[in-house]
Amino acid sequence: MQPLSPQLNAIALTVSRQMVSDLHPADLAEIISQVPQKEGAALFENLDIETAAEALSELEPDKQAEMIESIEPEKAADIIEEMNPDDAADVLSDLPTEVAKEILEHIEKEDAEDIQELLHHEEDTAGGLMNNLFIAYPPNITVSEALERFRKDAEEVEPVYYIFVVDPLEKLVGVLSLREMILADPDKLLADVMQTKLRTVTPETDEMVVAEIISKYDLVAVPVVDSDGVCAGVITVDDIIDVIMPREGKRKRRKV
Repeated sequence: MQPLSPQLNAIALTVSRQMVSDLHPADLAEIISQVPQKEGAALFENLDIETAAEALSELEPDKQAEMIESIEPEKAADIIEEMNPDDAADVLSDLPTEVAKEILEHIEKEDAEDIQELLHHEEDTAGGLMNNLFIAYPPNITVSEALERFRKDAEEVEPVYYIFVVDPLEKLVGVLSLREMILADPDKLLADVMQTKLRTVTPETDEMVVAEIISKYDLVAVPVVDSDGVCAGVITVDDIIDVIMPREGKRKRRKV
């Protein structure tokens, strides 16, 4: 990278824009954090939406807010909408209330509702860590049917480690790993192949307790259920890494 000039409308790079987009999001975040604010904002603004969302997730809380406030609300909304709801809620909770509200107004209603739901939880709880986008199927469909649905649903949810099995009241009754589902007899019902000995947490469970459960039982994800047993979200092992090795400037969520 060449020294950046504030006189330029775009950052001068010795590599193409495509090569910049091909950098790992963590590397992009490091570059944005180390250069002067104006130049970091210029780099961020010139990223495509998907790359910007990934890089934003890797930035420290104060730098996230700085980058989002440096661009137009409409583009900020597009970037926030590309993020997982839990990451989006983290970013919005650090913005001035009016800025956050304006961005939410530009986000599709269903996505905005998912984000606002998470803003009600403290970040040091399971509710604050969880992603409320997950894949859940009824127990009375076959493995073959579940796989067919999964091929479509997985495009909207990532990462996916487990398939949750829920009853008509959305109560969690079982889980199935992707490996188990792929290897299962395609004609069997999910009810016949799912695991029913469940390790779950509630939205109020402390984040350190969640980390202990994931570590003790070698889980890659743990479901979050409410007091009625209804599945509210999922916490993945990558979410727990930030608990074990916290970033600087850990935030406390506030409602928007």
